[in-house]
Amino acid sequence: MGVTGALIDLRPLRSSPAFRRLWAGQLLSGLGSQMTMVAVMYQVWQQTHSTVWTGAVGLAQALPVIAFGLFAGALADRSDRRRLYLTTKIGSTVCSALLVAQAFLGSTSIAGVLILLGVQACFGAAAGPVGRTFLPHLLDKDELGAGVALNHISFQASMLAGPAMGGLVLGWLGVGGCYLIDTVTFLVAVWAVAGLPRLAPTGERGGPGLRAVGEGLRFLIGDRAVRGALLVDLAATVLAMPISLFPLVNAERFGNDPRTLGLFLTSIAVGGLGASVLSGAFTRLGRPGLVMLCGASLWGVALTLFGLVTDPWLGLGCLVLAGAADTVAVVSRATVVQLHTPDELLGRVAAAEQIVGHAGPEVGNLRAGLVAGAFSGPVALVSGGLLCLAAVAAIARTMPALRPAARL
Repeated sequence: MGVTGALIDLRPLRSSPAFRRLWAGQLLSGLGSQMTMVAVMYQVWQQTHSTVWTGAVGLAQALPVIAFGLFAGALADRSDRRRLYLTTKIGSTVCSALLVAQAFLGSTSIAGVLILLGVQACFGAAAGPVGRTFLPHLLDKDELGAGVALNHISFQASMLAGPAMGGLVLGWLGVGGCYLIDTVTFLVAVWAVAGLPRLAPTGERGGPGLRAVGEGLRFLIGDRAVRGALLVDLAATVLAMPISLFPLVNAERFGNDPRTLGLFLTSIAVGGLGASVLSGAFTRLGRPGLVMLCGASLWGVALTLFGLVTDPWLGLGCLVLAGAADTVAVVSRATVVQLHTPDELLGRVAAAEQIVGHAGPEVGNLRAGLVAGAFSGPVALVSGGLLCLAAVAAIARTMPALRPAARL
C-alpha cells in the first residue's frame, strides 16, 4: 500500500454538501466543548484541590447518558432525526449560555456547575445516537468508512486545538471566556444542523418506550461482532481513563501552570490526529476486530508507561502514543457497528455505542480519581493500564468474532 492509499479518504466532503456542512459545525462545536472541559476541570480543581471532585465532573456527564441514552436511541429510530438533533443542539446552547452567566456574575458554586453540565449531558445523550445515524443517509455505502474516519479526525482536531486554546483563554479571560466561546460555537452547530434535509428513519419502526429499548438490547446480545466491539471499548475506557488525573499530574510535573494543563489533552489529540490522517492504512485491512484489539492493548501499554515515567515531556509522549491507539480502536469499533446494524435499529445501537464511548470514559475518570485519592496518581495510572490489558486479553480469548481469524 502506497502513501496515498494510507491517507484518509476525503470523498465524503466533496460528494455530499450536507455532510460537509454538518462536519464543519461539529468541528467548531467540538473546539468549544474541549475549551469548556479545560475550564471546568481547572475551576473545580482550584476550588477543591480534590481528584474526587474532578472525577465527579465526569460522573455528572456520564449519568444522563447511562440513564437516558437507550431511550433517546429509541426515539431517534421513530422521529425526524434532523428535528430531534436540532432540538438537542439548541438545549446545549442554552446550558452553555447559563455557564457564561454564572461565571461573569461571580457564582462559584461547584454544585451549580455540575448541575448545568448534567443538564447539558441530557441533551448530549440524545444528540449522540441521532448524530451517528446520519452517515447512511448522507453518504454512499462505499464512503461510510471514510465518513467515520472524517468524523473522528474532526473530534481529534478539536481535542488538539481546543484544550490548548482553552488553556490560553483561561489565562487571559478566565473560565467565563471559555464558556462564552463554547456558546458561540454551539450557535454555529445549530446553523449547520438547520440546513440538513429531513432525515426520517427507514425500514420498520420499533415499538414505543421499553419495548423499543428491549428490541435494541436483544440485537446487541445476539450480534457477536457488535457486542464484542463494545465490550473491548468498555474495558479500555472504564479501567484506564486518565483525564481526571491531569490536574494532579500537571501540579506535580508542571508546577500547576494553567497554560500547560491543556497540553495533556492536546498530546492525546496529536497522536489521534496522526492516526486519523493515516487511517487508510488500517481501514482497508478488512479485519476491524483484530485492529481494535491491537489498538485497545496499545492504549493500556501507553497509559501504564505514562504512570511510570517521571520526565514531564516523556509523559506527554506517552499520551501521544495513547491517542494514536485510541483512534485506531474507536474507528474500528464504529466501522463494525455501522456495517452490522440495520437502519431501523441504528439509533438504539448508536445509543449503546455512545454509552460505551462517552459514559465509559467518564466512569473511568471517576475510578481513576478515587484510586488516586486513596493511593497516588501513578498507582491509578499503572493499575488502570494493566487492568485494561488483562481485560482485552480475556475478551479476545472468549469472543470468536474478534479473533485474528475472523474477517468482518
